[in-house]
Amino acid sequence: MDNCLFCKIIKGEIPSSKVYEDEHVLAFKDINPAAPVHVLVVPKLHIDSLEGLNDENVEQVVPIHKAIKEVARIMGISESGYRVIVNCGKEAGQTVFHLHYHVLGGVKMGEKII
Repeated sequence: MDNCLFCKIIKGEIPSSKVYEDEHVLAFKDINPAAPVHVLVVPKLHIDSLEGLNDENVEQVVPIHKAIKEVARIMGISESGYRVIVNCGKEAGQTVFHLHYHVLGGVKMGEKII
């Protein structure tokens, strides 16, 4: 996707504060953090949202979840705890239509999101 912000970050066309990268996934710090630790984990393959998962790309989910665990370790929140959020669609607050997971931590969070 030529106009996708996250595809441009993955290609290195837009700088980011990289936390983790492998052949399937890139993780970088959110530019508007909602917690002391706020990292976005994105598949390198463009998928619009969870609704865009299908038989051909669903295998991308496993590397994403492995990367989330590694990001939590790198950022020092694996033992204290962290929250993982995926917004799916405009009404859920998705603003960049490239599947991405928010990893939040570094602060005690309540039980409810809203």
